[in-house]
Amino acid sequence: MKLHPLTFLVWILFLGCKPSTPQLNRWEPYDETSELISNAEHPISRMQYKRIQSKHTDRNSFFTPFQKDLVEFTQTDYEILKPLILEQDIPSIQKQVQQGHLTYEQLTLFYIYRMYRHELERSTFLNALISLNPLVLDQARKCDKERKEELTHPLYGMPILLKDNIDAVPMATTAGAAVLSQNYPKEDAFIVKQLKNKGALILGKVNMSEWAYYFCQGCPLGFSALGGQTLNPYGRKIFETGGSSSGSGVAVAANYAVAAIGTETSGSILSPSGKNSVVGLKPTVGTLSRSGIIPISSSLDTAGPMTKNVIDNAILMNALQGEDARDKYSFHSIPVRFNHLDSMRLKGKRLGLYRSFAEDSLMQNAVVKMKNAGANIIVFDPPEVEIDQFRTLLDVDMRSDLPKYFNTFANPNLELDSIKDVVAFNLKNDTLHAPYGQEIFLGILEEDRSQVEFEPQKKELMQSASTYFHKIIEKHDLDALLSIDNNSARNAAAAHFPALGVPMGYTVNGLPKNLTFIAPPQQEQLLLELGAAFERLSKSRKPPVLFQ
Repeated sequence: MKLHPLTFLVWILFLGCKPSTPQLNRWEPYDETSELISNAEHPISRMQYKRIQSKHTDRNSFFTPFQKDLVEFTQTDYEILKPLILEQDIPSIQKQVQQGHLTYEQLTLFYIYRMYRHELERSTFLNALISLNPLVLDQARKCDKERKEELTHPLYGMPILLKDNIDAVPMATTAGAAVLSQNYPKEDAFIVKQLKNKGALILGKVNMSEWAYYFCQGCPLGFSALGGQTLNPYGRKIFETGGSSSGSGVAVAANYAVAAIGTETSGSILSPSGKNSVVGLKPTVGTLSRSGIIPISSSLDTAGPMTKNVIDNAILMNALQGEDARDKYSFHSIPVRFNHLDSMRLKGKRLGLYRSFAEDSLMQNAVVKMKNAGANIIVFDPPEVEIDQFRTLLDVDMRSDLPKYFNTFANPNLELDSIKDVVAFNLKNDTLHAPYGQEIFLGILEEDRSQVEFEPQKKELMQSASTYFHKIIEKHDLDALLSIDNNSARNAAAAHFPALGVPMGYTVNGLPKNLTFIAPPQQEQLLLELGAAFERLSKSRKPPVLFQ
């Protein structure tokens, strides 16, 4: 066919103007002065922000590896997949895959597109991310190619987000700190290997309270130099995100992934789970390995699953379990079971309730539901417990444990040996690297006791907390204790008691709250069974309006 000369010229001009690679929408930093001024009168002093956007990280870079896929994935594709994925539990998603309605590649791209859509939009961004795994779509395609009719584990092909103090190749592990921006670890953390062995996909890393909220005094929950200020999807700049697993809670609430992993020393899973209406499990210390996780305290730290529902939490916990010879607290635990949770009941269970929590209106509603289901709720006044050296325990441990991470797991090119090195780096430009100061780190530098020297006081503190709980349980013949969010987290941490938070509703102004179950060590199975029974009664969780 012979082209008319004018037609030929038009085609030449068109081809010459067409970009060789389709372009993504781009985030442009903006003047946030007015937002900071409007929050300067916030009744919660920690929410009187000095900064919201990160001055270290270009959020456009998160999505660059997926440019071609994002351009080809349309809003129509997104809307078609939405009912198959949004707010669905893992078994339901796997069923869609098994029936041919969904692939792992589509599932993964759905979440990437959703984050792209919201995190590059000024009215909806949550600062939930620190990095995305550039290989994850290729890995999802591999899962599709190698998928068998019978799944080896329900986590196969499921995209999971990690708190950014957990090592996962090929991403950096930063704890939100500028000094660790180039900390590309030598290997995956033990728990990440466990996830990958089950076929899970590591989607990326989420923001957190810098150094797991053991860095600056009185600073905002969810702030880090690298990630900026994490925002609560139920009330951006209105409600706190909880910390320090802030991004984990926020990302799960906003349906940015199937689930996320958080870490807790004292309240860092329970707090953001409550404030973001997600299920969060703080396991017994040693049930999950801590190798390859930036520490606060080897005595108290643990990772844990954060999910939209209890069944997913149990599935994730099952995948994470495993004994690790490199973690002195690690032990072999019986794998959590999850297939029977929909049959669990509260009938006959004896649950202890602190009298102070019994006055909460959401707790009162929860108690009515549990009593109607046959549970016995015993209200009591708790005894006093003496754990006044809790903060010293954290100081002593972090002073010793952080250098061990640097020397064993961190990228050797960092040339970091101690907290003193971190403090010195931040002082070079504290306005940029530490806008809220680094008072806790400065305090740790003044602590000169070793872990060996502090061991007697640590044992006394932990025994005191353990005795406190056991006396209550024995006196009232309890299966578990009830609390709200992270209100009892410090005592539970010191006693090595596991705890599970499950959504129980929202205050009149829309703030989420969780009902927290606390049980003796190694009773995660009991907690998940209680949580599943309550979840079925309560049916409380609602996705945030902006993210439906």
